[in-house]
Amino acid sequence: MNDTTTSGTGPVRVRPIPECSPPPIDPEQLQATETSPTWDQGMLAVEFHGADESWFGPQPTSSRDLPEPQQWAGHIAQALVEVMSGTRPAPQVIRFTAPEVYSAVARRSAVAGRRGVVSGRRAVVRRVRVCEPADGVAEACAVVVDHDRVRALAMRLTGLDHRWMVTALQVG
Repeated sequence: MNDTTTSGTGPVRVRPIPECSPPPIDPEQLQATETSPTWDQGMLAVEFHGADESWFGPQPTSSRDLPEPQQWAGHIAQALVEVMSGTRPAPQVIRFTAPEVYSAVARRSAVAGRRGVVSGRRAVVRRVRVCEPADGVAEACAVVVDHDRVRALAMRLTGLDHRWMVTALQVG
């Protein structure tokens, strides 16, 4: 038998697998020293003393770093109305809503889905008004035409992580 590979690159050498596991700890040696063992598992030293708690979690964003609230409120109002009527899946708005707002919207979507009434006409946002009472905060109201009914939608938008987030929602 020939020691060359089929591609003709040279002989194949068999090498042993190197030992990778750490050496065993001798219990007698461990008892002999009252301090910690001589081995040390490497770890990353992270200093949290003096770290500001505001570094973690959602970061407030100024209005000048956010998109225009008038247009954005119209788009999110349309999306929320479609979710609540059951014509759009609820997870599509999860990124733009606070957890309590999302749970209310998803619950209304589930109720609409169980009702099973989906007509060819969808609800349409007709008019949106926005005011900005503080930096990074916008309050919007929308007029929604849903079949033959006219409804109102009120939202509080808060700037978090460089995007608007719906933190309060009232449907009338």
